Amino acid sequence: MLLENKRLLITGVLTDDSIAWHTARVAQEEGAEIVCTGFGRGLRLTERSVQRLPVPCDVLEMDIGDTDQVAAVVADIEGRWGQIDGALHAIAFAPEDALGGNFLNTPVESAQTAFTVSAFSYKTLAVALLPLMQQAGGGALVAMDFDNSQAWPAYDWMGVAKSALQSVTRYLARDLGPHNVRVNAVSAGPLGTVAAKSIPGFARFDEVWGERSPLTWDTADPDPVARMVCVLLSDWSRMTTGEVVHVDGGFHAVATGPGPSET
Repeated sequence: MLLENKRLLITGVLTDDSIAWHTARVAQEEGAEIVCTGFGRGLRLTERSVQRLPVPCDVLEMDIGDTDQVAAVVADIEGRWGQIDGALHAIAFAPEDALGGNFLNTPVESAQTAFTVSAFSYKTLAVALLPLMQQAGGGALVAMDFDNSQAWPAYDWMGVAKSALQSVTRYLARDLGPHNVRVNAVSAGPLGTVAAKSIPGFARFDEVWGERSPLTWDTADPDPVARMVCVLLSDWSRMTTGEVVHVDGGFHAVATGPGPSET
């Protein structure tokens, strides 16, 4: 199995339609042992969701901005396993006034929050887990991304934060490579998760993908994205780092849809 004997931390599990939940499911099916994290008001949802995994797992409380909670998670993993082989970073948030076409009026505090939670936190997680990955002889980190080489309607400062996340990925790959730690990101097409549906104008993303994606894209199917995450967490990608891998039906690669058929 692809992830046999791997020990992984999966962040961002909320409901069982999330990319993180499906990553946890596929990872277990491929032989991994996992723990998940949740926090705040969503913690109970996470605890219920993991009961629907093939093997229900423990949930640790971790607000990535709370240094004490991050330290407690690291201590738990150290006591539980003594090491870790990898983690999924599925953490993102932007205040309401940083989304929805309010780009020019967003206050600096809201833009900072979007950056800190959605991009800088990848560095926070990486640094916290590094000693445990060193104990394992190396490891792999994967972050969930959404391509922002172009500006999107309504995505605003979250789009800026996601662009920053790609840059953080490359710098982490540079600095963690000597520790045999690989750092990548997966740029997923739009999926009908709770997080995505909270973005104003999300329905437009679905429409555009339907018009332009060379492969038929299903916003209700996170499985292809979850499988790519698991590939990047596995030894099959042991010489891949600093990459942003697109799992979007090929949308990013073409400029426009085929248009009406010629007669």
